[in-house]
Amino acid sequence: MRPVRVTNTDLMAPPVAQTIQQRSLVVGVIFAIIATVFAFLSPDQFFRSYLIGYMAWLGLSLGCMAFLMIQHMTGGAWGIVMRRYLEAATRTLPLMAVLFVPLILGMRHLYIWTNADAMSHDEHLKALTQSYLTPTGFFLRGVIYFAIWMFIAYRLNKVSAEQDNPPTRNLSPRFRAIAAPGLLLYALTISFAIIDWVMSLTPPWISTIYPLIYIVGQCLSAICFVVVVERIFVSYKPVSTYLRPKEVQDHGKFMLTLIMLWAYFSFSQLLIMWAGNLPDEITFYTRRFHGGWELLAIFLLLGHFAVPFAILLSRPLKRDPRRLVWVAVWLMFMRYVDLYWFIEPNFHDVFYWHFLDGVVPIAIGGLWFAFFFRNVRSRPLLPLHDLHAVELLETVHD
Repeated sequence: MRPVRVTNTDLMAPPVAQTIQQRSLVVGVIFAIIATVFAFLSPDQFFRSYLIGYMAWLGLSLGCMAFLMIQHMTGGAWGIVMRRYLEAATRTLPLMAVLFVPLILGMRHLYIWTNADAMSHDEHLKALTQSYLTPTGFFLRGVIYFAIWMFIAYRLNKVSAEQDNPPTRNLSPRFRAIAAPGLLLYALTISFAIIDWVMSLTPPWISTIYPLIYIVGQCLSAICFVVVVERIFVSYKPVSTYLRPKEVQDHGKFMLTLIMLWAYFSFSQLLIMWAGNLPDEITFYTRRFHGGWELLAIFLLLGHFAVPFAILLSRPLKRDPRRLVWVAVWLMFMRYVDLYWFIEPNFHDVFYWHFLDGVVPIAIGGLWFAFFFRNVRSRPLLPLHDLHAVELLETVHD
């Protein structure tokens, strides 16, 4: 086995990353201007669309953080080839913290519990809005969530940056010391965040499995996004030299596993609530199984589970990033549809889609992509002095 002579410069992102960064920023700014205009013309609809877009892109950032911690807990080449993409995505969390401000400003357009008169007819809800669902509590808990998330991301990125410089050493124990409690904190904080930001759109309704559906969805968004980035970069060096079909297949297996887990959690929630037949719980589905929303539910069943499940059973497809990317892009779109189906029926009894439901997510996504590709260009695509990266490069050059 001959020695590997690779430098950090050899592992930097290809020039296409800068091109995408610039174009994404232009798209994000243009659509943000359009969205801002309608924030004044139609504030109710703007904030509803904003919540959908925000949850989609925040979910991608947090899903990447979760996958990054899983990778550090398990190890393996499947994770080392995408670690820097995950790290770059976690460094978009400061952007998402800033973009949380509109939700604070617009909470009275979204959440009925901000109206004390609307809650006064039910003593339980009245007590809930006085003790937990308050504007001050909403703000302070949001600050705590982002402080925890950004601290975890900062620590993971800081230790990883040390591996860009010699000597080559095993930092796995330090990563695991961050990732083990980090995964627990992530699961706890995102569960409460989902209760605050989405479940509280309908205060009487409650589901203990609801946050788990979001967690799985965030992780699915993350692995699909990684496949998309790999497809973009695989035509260029250095990714074309070290990304092997084996690692791509592993990523495809994760996609298959997560869509099955999403279907399991979603069906479990439906089965439990339908069997219980409690008025405060079953209304979540009775509203979504009428007025045209039932067609979207069928579309989710087919497009988010049945069709991609059948396609991802193919081993050759999972080993080819040029084919797997189409499934990944489709599933990222289905993640938006899933969020839309969860959020929008809280405001409309019949199916309703406003063009802001497309404009606002694109605006946030354009800014998110610009920050991501800026981050991914700032470091080598492999931590050169990580033991697993050294082994990968030696295998490639052997």
